[in-house]
Amino acid sequence: MTAINREDVAHLAKLAHIEMTDAELEQMAGELAVIVDSVKSVSEAAGADVPATSHPIPLTNVFREDVLGHVLSIEEVLSGAPDAAEGRFKVPAILEED
Repeated sequence: MTAINREDVAHLAKLAHIEMTDAELEQMAGELAVIVDSVKSVSEAAGADVPATSHPIPLTNVFREDVLGHVLSIEEVLSGAPDAAEGRFKVPAILEED
């Protein structure tokens, strides 16, 4: 017995306001049955003694030393700004402030 049949798909399509032809209902019922059976077989394989994992192999981060490279001066940073004041970018106000 299949967990998902044509009538189930028709009911779900109606709830979702999706129009489906008879051929589409039959095809979708078959595809959903395969998916349900696949999930069922995985559920059977994963018993209480099998720990839940997100990856089949352990992951490790690769770190490198932080090395300070070339740092721009304030003058260099602000040289391309359309407007600057007091060593900062000057932008138009977008909020009413008191």
